[in-house]
Amino acid sequence: MTTFDHGGNLFAVARQLGLKPQDLLDFSASINPLGMPTGMRQTIIDQVDQLVHYPDAGAQPLKEALAAYHGVPPEQVCPANGSTELIYLLPRLVKGARALIVAPAFSEYAHALKAAGWQVAYHSLSPSDGFALSLPLLEQRLAEQYDLLFLCNPGNPTGALCSRADIDAVQSLCNDFGTMLVLDEAFIDFCGEDCSATRSVSGSGNGIVLRSMTKFYAMPGLRLGYAVTDAETCQRFEAVRGPWNVNVLAQAAGLAALADERFRAQSVVYAAEQREAMTRQLAAVTPLKPFPGAANYLLLRLPAGYPAGELCRKMLGRGLLIRDCSTFVGLDGRFVRVAVRTPDENARLIATFAELFC
Repeated sequence: MTTFDHGGNLFAVARQLGLKPQDLLDFSASINPLGMPTGMRQTIIDQVDQLVHYPDAGAQPLKEALAAYHGVPPEQVCPANGSTELIYLLPRLVKGARALIVAPAFSEYAHALKAAGWQVAYHSLSPSDGFALSLPLLEQRLAEQYDLLFLCNPGNPTGALCSRADIDAVQSLCNDFGTMLVLDEAFIDFCGEDCSATRSVSGSGNGIVLRSMTKFYAMPGLRLGYAVTDAETCQRFEAVRGPWNVNVLAQAAGLAALADERFRAQSVVYAAEQREAMTRQLAAVTPLKPFPGAANYLLLRLPAGYPAGELCRKMLGRGLLIRDCSTFVGLDGRFVRVAVRTPDENARLIATFAELFC
């Protein structure tokens, strides 16, 4: 079985196993368990006939709606074909050659930087203190002089959440050392917008916030993300991105999603309830250690001597796809990540874990 750098490889895994995708239950991709908002789904259907036209090249209506949502000028918002597009554009518009990544973290940061010839270093957080970010230790690393700092909040795959005060302190350190902060808030919607530092970081003049709409609004197959930053950096993004990068359906879906306040409120409550229930149940009936998290997934540590790859293979043999975290810098071979799904699906996952460890 091929080892993947990401979760959500449902089609490739099913193809390797000679199965249909619907034969597998995917806990490796952290997508909203409530699925797409009903209104957004209908909007996508209604807009299919518009595919005969090129998209609005600047995605202006979407840009204005995102700006209103965050309380910033439209000139500070840059829509994209998923936040990963922006990650790969970043090394082309920031002067420098050295980047520091707070680990464990999304692997595409390093892939994008290395592909552009940047040097990459890691500041690894420790599972012994729940992957908490120590500002004094981070300050020591930033003193080594880096051009970019990548920080994901909440952490992926850890789920650990930094407070807004801590993010502001990180931004202050970056300002002191001349390092641009790239704050990835791909999963912050599950925590509630009150936890987001989008406005403060994007208004600092030395920070870029990456946001994803694919996880929270359950449309990873459509691809939609955006950056919020200062107007000058936003112009540089737009100068290096390809034309028509956000398609017709993604723009329409984004507008519909932003209008659905009820869905946002329901999703935050639902994800938190199911995550806490999973945490309690896993701790009660398995030897797996769940780390406290604030997103729609849980990082689990396996007992000593039990490799993650072996557990993933056994779970896959029972129709359950989970994320082997052995590929994350800063984690050893005893960690897996599981998405928070519906109560019945979560119960199946936990029962299968219990069966394997009994």
